[in-house]
Amino acid sequence: MIPDPAMSKAAAGATPASPLPRTYLFVPADRPERYSKALASGADAVIVDLEDAVAPGAKRGARDALAGSLDEATPLIVRVNAAGSPWFEEDLALCRHPGVAALLLPKAESIDVVCHAFESTFKDVLPIVESARGLEEVRAMARVPGVVRLAFGSIDLALDLGIDCAPGGGEAELQPYRAQVVLASRLAGLPAPIDGVSTAIEDAAALRADAERSRRLGFGAKLCIHPRQIAVVRAAFSPDPQRIDWARRVCAAFEAAGGAAVAVDGEMIDLPVVERARVVLRGAGFAI
Repeated sequence: MIPDPAMSKAAAGATPASPLPRTYLFVPADRPERYSKALASGADAVIVDLEDAVAPGAKRGARDALAGSLDEATPLIVRVNAAGSPWFEEDLALCRHPGVAALLLPKAESIDVVCHAFESTFKDVLPIVESARGLEEVRAMARVPGVVRLAFGSIDLALDLGIDCAPGGGEAELQPYRAQVVLASRLAGLPAPIDGVSTAIEDAAALRADAERSRRLGFGAKLCIHPRQIAVVRAAFSPDPQRIDWARRVCAAFEAAGGAAVAVDGEMIDLPVVERARVVLRGAGFAI
C-alpha cells in the first residue's frame, strides 16, 4: 500500500484547517440589535430566524429588519419560513442577497421544494428533517444539488409522530429517527448532520449529555438557542487532546510501516483503525 503523504503532514504537526461548524446559534430576525452579539458569541455559524422565533404579524417587519442589516462581509445563514406559507417566496427572494451565506429550510419534505429553494437563491441549502414525510424523503433530498448538510428537527418531529419524549432532553425515543438522518447523510456523501436544539440553558450537565449523545450517534454539530450553550456543545463535538495525540501517533506509525499492520500502545493497528484515527484528525480540523 502506498503511504498517504497527507498523513505525514498531520503526524508531523501540520496546522489544522478550519473545521466544519459544530455550533449553529439562532437569533430572532425581529431583534436586529442581537445580530452583532450573536456574531461575537463564539458560535461557528449564526442563523437569523424568520420562522419559529417570529410571530405571524411580525414576519414582514422581521424580513425588512434583516434586509437592512445584511452585510456581505459577515454573511449569515437564514432560516426561512416553510414552503406553502405566505412568506416563503419573499424569504427566498431576500436570500439572494450576498450577505446570506446559506438558507436553513424548515419542514423539508420533498425534493421539489429543496430544488426550488436552491434554484431560487443559488445558495447552499440545509434542509431540516422534522416530519414523518421528511424522514420518508430524506435520502432523496440529501442528493439534491445545493444541499450541503442535513439538520434534524427533534421537537417538531416528536410532535408530528406523537412521541412523548422523556423530560430533560434525553429523547431516547427519537434515536431511530436520528439514525436515519445520519445514514442518509453518509449515503449522499454529506458531512455529519446537525442535531436539533436542546432546551437546557441553565443545566450544563444535561446539555453536555445531550450533545455527547448526538456525537455518539454520528452527528457533527448542534443547533443552539442561547450563547451559553456554545462552549458546552463545541467541547462535546471536539476531540480531546489525548485522542488527537493517539490519532497522530497511529497515522505516523502506519505510514512508517509502509501500510502494514503495526502495534501502537499495545494495540494492533490495521487499516480500519487508521481510518478511525483519520476521522479524529479531520474532526480536529486537520486537512488530510
